Order: sequence, then structure tokens, then C-alpha cells
Amino acid sequence: MTEAVSSPETLPPGVQRVVQALQALGHPHGPRMLDDAARTAQQAADALGVQLGQIAKSIIFRRKEDDAAVLVITSGDRRVDEKKVAALVGKIGRADAEFVKARTGFSIGGVSPVAHAQPSVTLIDRELQRFALIWAAAGHPHGVFPLQPQDLERLTGAPWADVVQETPVP
Repeated sequence: MTEAVSSPETLPPGVQRVVQALQALGHPHGPRMLDDAARTAQQAADALGVQLGQIAKSIIFRRKEDDAAVLVITSGDRRVDEKKVAALVGKIGRADAEFVKARTGFSIGGVSPVAHAQPSVTLIDRELQRFALIWAAAGHPHGVFPLQPQDLERLTGAPWADVVQETPVP
């Protein structure tokens, strides 16, 4: 299932950055490496044996006015409402894989909420507060780390926001 990371220097570079950031921010839990890739929230939930909503998805958009990366951390069982996000941060568009990698330093499917290559405008989905424990990507499709929803605010400095569609993911 999962294996706690014991030797950070053997990890992929993205996961090493996340380990360093979590340690610097005083987070008590490091990344765990999954046996199989968890590129989607459903794959991560299945691998961890948790509810889909406990997966903190990192969705990256491109803000049109200044080309900034906009990170929306949302519950795995919810879909981002782009109009709600745009009302908070300005007009946004889709971010392709090249943009995501350049701005965050991570590939799609492994974007962590921390340790981005460049600062991102970040919003946290209020729906994550439904859970006592959540899991976020740790810089690689096989890497995840556990945290409490309130840890996201402390780790990212981002505000809680209503950023999802009214209807949950089926």
C-alpha cells in the first residue's frame, strides 16, 4: 500500500523539495510513496483506502492578466467552478502540462500544495474542512502526505474559499 519515506535522498527531486518544505514549515508528517501511481484523486483514494473527498487535489490555472499560476486545492469529490475562482483572482484559463511544470516544478498528477518553483496565487476549497484527515500530492504521482485541513492554511498562507460547483462529482 504505502511506505513511509525513510531516506529522502533516494526520492525523486520533486518529493525531496516537498520533504524540505514540510520540515522547514514544521509539518510533522512526511511523504509516503504509493506502490502505484495516483495521478487522479480516485487512484489516490483507492490506494490509501480513504474517501474520495479526503484527497486534496491541486488544480493549476493560468491567470490571464499576468500569466501567474493559480493553484486551487480542492476536495477530490468536487469540481472547481472556474467562474467562482475568476471572481476571486481575475480571469483564468486552462494551464497546459508545460506551464504547470514551469511554474510549480511538478508534473500534473503530482502537484503538491507546497514547494512550488515559483509562488502561486492559491485558494483552498472550504469543502476540505469536512474531514479530520486529508491527503495531498507530494511532488510525484506516487507521493502523498497526510495533513489536517487547517494545516493547508498554515502551510500555504492561502485563504479558504467557495470555489466548487454545487453538485459533487458522481
